[in-house]
Amino acid sequence: MKEMLDIGRVLRAFQYSLCGIKVAVLSHTSFRQELIITVLLVPCALWIGGNGVEKALLISALTLVLLVELVNSAIETIVDRIGIENNELSKKAKDLGSAAVLISLVNVVVVWGLIVFD
Repeated sequence: MKEMLDIGRVLRAFQYSLCGIKVAVLSHTSFRQELIITVLLVPCALWIGGNGVEKALLISALTLVLLVELVNSAIETIVDRIGIENNELSKKAKDLGSAAVLISLVNVVVVWGLIVFD
């Protein structure tokens, strides 16, 4: 029961998360660009969405891109930590992370397209 009430642990985890976002903003151009687009489009989503579900879908599609970009950046960082020389497995890992970002971006286009043009 004590572990469930460890507010200090929760606050430290939150602090680590904020540090990760700071690293992403300062060090990863793609994340920074996607964050700017998200900040600009969230008010549009609130205006365009006809109800709470549509608004949630529009905003969730945008935040999914940020989430996937963070995971992709983490993968790239780990791969670079191992070694920056050309390696087929490193290339595959980075390409797979990039593909995940692409699919999340396609998801934005599909969700926004279906809601906007409905």
